Amino acid sequence: MVPDLEVSRDIAASSSVVFAALTDITRMGEWSPETYRAEWNDGVDGAAVGARYTGHNRHGDREWSIEAEIVELVPDERFFFDCNSRGFVFSKWGYSVEPVDGGCRVTEYWQDLRPEEAKHISTSISGVEDRLAHNRAGMEQTLARLAAAVES
Repeated sequence: MVPDLEVSRDIAASSSVVFAALTDITRMGEWSPETYRAEWNDGVDGAAVGARYTGHNRHGDREWSIEAEIVELVPDERFFFDCNSRGFVFSKWGYSVEPVDGGCRVTEYWQDLRPEEAKHISTSISGVEDRLAHNRAGMEQTLARLAAAVES
């Protein structure tokens, strides 16, 4: 994955604690400013390569849902997933976790795979004009909220 954007934060918690929080997608609404709820699909109850889940998102008064599939999972190190719409992967997201003194460094990644001609459709659905700036701010908030949850 060659990300369009990556944001890192050092968190004063072990890699395993942080990784467990990140891969419990039912908790995503606790830290993401855009995804307010997520649930596993098809009877899945935990993270595994190939597992699918649905994320429910909102921005202002707009709401939409997206299906995601876990494409890479290395315990306590890497968690990556593809976001799909009508069978098309339009973005890739992921987290890496690495030990550092006093805890771990978490890096969140985003890669935009939308063709240029489809970006206006995305904007009309989400209301987000500048997806890069929006995602950078959201990623910073996500990691700050994650840190607050696991450091306490």
